[in-house]
Amino acid sequence: MTTAVVNPLVAAPILPTLVRLSLPNMVAMLATALVAIAETTYVGRLGTPALAGMALVFPMVMLQQMMSAGAMGGGISSAVSRALGAGDEARAGSLALHAAVIGTVAGLVFTVFFLLLGTEIYRLLGGQGEALSQALAFSNVVFLGAPAIWLTNTFASVIRGGGNMKVPSATLLSVAVLQMILGGCLGLGLGPFPRWGMAGVALGQVLAYGVGMLFFLWLLVSGRTRVRLSFRGVPLRSAMFADILRVGALACVSPLQTVLTILILTRLVAFFGTEALAGYGIGARLEFLLIPITFAIGVACVPMVGMAIGAGRVHRARRVAWTGGILSGLLIGAAGLFVAAFPDLWAAFFTEDPAVRASARSYLVWSGPGYGFFGLGLCLYFAAQGAGKMLGPVLAGTVRLVVIAIGGWWLAATDAPQWTMFALVGGAMVIYGVAMALAVYWTSWTPRPRA
Repeated sequence: MTTAVVNPLVAAPILPTLVRLSLPNMVAMLATALVAIAETTYVGRLGTPALAGMALVFPMVMLQQMMSAGAMGGGISSAVSRALGAGDEARAGSLALHAAVIGTVAGLVFTVFFLLLGTEIYRLLGGQGEALSQALAFSNVVFLGAPAIWLTNTFASVIRGGGNMKVPSATLLSVAVLQMILGGCLGLGLGPFPRWGMAGVALGQVLAYGVGMLFFLWLLVSGRTRVRLSFRGVPLRSAMFADILRVGALACVSPLQTVLTILILTRLVAFFGTEALAGYGIGARLEFLLIPITFAIGVACVPMVGMAIGAGRVHRARRVAWTGGILSGLLIGAAGLFVAAFPDLWAAFFTEDPAVRASARSYLVWSGPGYGFFGLGLCLYFAAQGAGKMLGPVLAGTVRLVVIAIGGWWLAATDAPQWTMFALVGGAMVIYGVAMALAVYWTSWTPRPRA
């Protein structure tokens, strides 16, 4: 008598499984955040123009990461996990090939776009003189290697779609360590390495991701993962591209909204002076360190939700989404309430200037209570990717963007005090979390027939 193999992602208790899958992701995401801090340290040793140049490029680098790892990556994991949940491993393998094509094309689009238009983009953001030159030195190298970065995150997403979080996390952790070493050596000329400045720091990132891409490719082609990638005998079909892109392409709107929100906020806060802008920067830096926690839980939700949807267990998929969202909201919310109560503990790490500290204190006091809602909303965004239902979450992100843009413009036009702008940030986080929860609650997750 043969016993059917039970898929633990479809049958195991939700909360323990979610925690088990989230922990490896959390380590890898925190390592990625530390890389950003290390690169800033290297660039700081290259001088003030280099720091200014990095400030221009950083939002674009983050946009690429959010699109390749979170948005399109979530669409890939969602499609693969839904196929596996339905027991169709051949379809999962075919989706892996289509994902590789999408990752390659997207990487090449980023390369061409920033090599041709980088100068105009950074000038539009305020870059000029030596700062613009430094920005281009970094940008031209890092986006020349965009296909390697896209494919690394694409292959990691395919493996995660099969429910394996440890291998992608361990690999990306190794990539982060290698990036820190190579970026420091090539950028600063440590030991026998040449000092290539900003181009060297960027090259360290490209080389590290190139190694990660080749390792993931070997794993997938050699059959050492649940999903096997084959380049032979697998025809390219529009239905397979559509299965990924109807989630991933729509999800890519969210990173664009996030970057646009950051740019708008930066410009609006600048109206209140240098000290206000510096204080805002200190507070926002904390958010960059907290987001990996939500990202880790959200990425773990994608295959759990996707496989449950593929197996026809919609009720379980929703329970996974709400469990992950509440867990993320509680963890991030607790951190937000703590810094709102003791804001000087964070601000003291970065400055002794009383005016800047006062600005950072005001930002954390008013925005901190909204962190929990932001954590809830961002995790539900990933869960919705697993279900393949992204219109509602994208609209929720649009609501936040509109609130920041219109509310911020009105506050600036009426010469409102500085604290009102920071209160708007916290309020927009609350609105985002509530809107995302309503979008998930009202949207039917009944799967559509597969082509």
